[in-house]
Amino acid sequence: MIIEPRMRGFICLTAHPAGAEQNVKNQIEYVKSKGHIEGAKKVLVIGASTGFGLSSRITSAFGSDAATIGVFFEKPPMEGKTASPGWYNTAAFEKEAQAAGLYAKSINGDAFSDEIKKQTLDLIKEDLGQVDLVVYSLASPVRVHPKTGVTHRSVLKPIGDTFSNKTVDFHTGKVSEVSIEPSKEDDIENTITVMGGEDWAMWIDALKAENLLAPGATTVAYSYIGPSLTEAVYRKGTIGRAKDHLEATAFEITDSLKDINGKAYVSVNKALVTQASSAIPVIPLYISLLYKVMKAEGVHEGTIEQIQRLYQQRLFTGNEVPTDEKGRIRVDDWEMREDIQNKVAALWDQATTENLAEIGDLEGYRKDFYNLFGFDYENVDYKAEANELVNIPSIK
Repeated sequence: MIIEPRMRGFICLTAHPAGAEQNVKNQIEYVKSKGHIEGAKKVLVIGASTGFGLSSRITSAFGSDAATIGVFFEKPPMEGKTASPGWYNTAAFEKEAQAAGLYAKSINGDAFSDEIKKQTLDLIKEDLGQVDLVVYSLASPVRVHPKTGVTHRSVLKPIGDTFSNKTVDFHTGKVSEVSIEPSKEDDIENTITVMGGEDWAMWIDALKAENLLAPGATTVAYSYIGPSLTEAVYRKGTIGRAKDHLEATAFEITDSLKDINGKAYVSVNKALVTQASSAIPVIPLYISLLYKVMKAEGVHEGTIEQIQRLYQQRLFTGNEVPTDEKGRIRVDDWEMREDIQNKVAALWDQATTENLAEIGDLEGYRKDFYNLFGFDYENVDYKAEANELVNIPSIK
């Protein structure tokens, strides 16, 4: 079939397998170009199919020759209907890993569930024995709690007061004012339950109980802080409370791993285009201005550049892992540089529909958005027939 992007609001309903394959190949080539990383050799990535999770799996495999198991929840293809992008990303990853002689297997299902945890633990027992790195990179808006059966939904809302500021429709380039109503009674707790650290701790507890964590094992989860421009809707909003919980959980996990000399870290990464961030008012305008400034300064990074730098310059240097005063690894350091933020703030004040194409990088934002779904890659013929029925080799 001929596969084209089909939009519904801020969601693309289609994905392109050849574009996803190009995405994976581009990331692999970048990692290989930066040299070998003396990192973990047996790696579990929870949330492994897109974004930072996919880049973590690629960096582990092609930077450190690691065996990887990836867990994710993706929609497989049907005749005449494409899979979700992470399915095609994983199919391409496994193909490349096998060609390089690297172990790579995947599990598709709800990572919050006891069933998928058990399936994953059984696979580790059977094939790897133990893992020495666990990457937790889930980004789901909904969680069915495995103990209570209650469905929790996260929300991205300010706390206390209505928040009003500029935003942009990245499809049209229209800059407008937006107001976001504050969270209600249960919104904060539900968001913490979905996006906080409870499930991360459950995974680590389950792995440790079965003796599947190697001595000195490391686990890392991903967070974001951001600037004062976005803090009302992000870091001081409902999602910020969840990130606070995630970061506090790292210390609890480290305490639980003392007997095996294990450590848990939260890495604070930079703002990037994701399916989730595209739907948050204010964030697309901030990112389009940030991209313009960071590209001009020569310090722009995508997910693969961020994770490769995290591994090579923070986690696996052979020295103590550098952290901030709250114990967090910071690879958002270039985004949060004072000169970068001052320039973004000045552009924010100027931004209008008429001048955004000039003072911001809306085209870069759009390209990154379409890239998420396998579109707008060079070297891919989007007018050619594509086979939507791509299988992931390890998933029968």
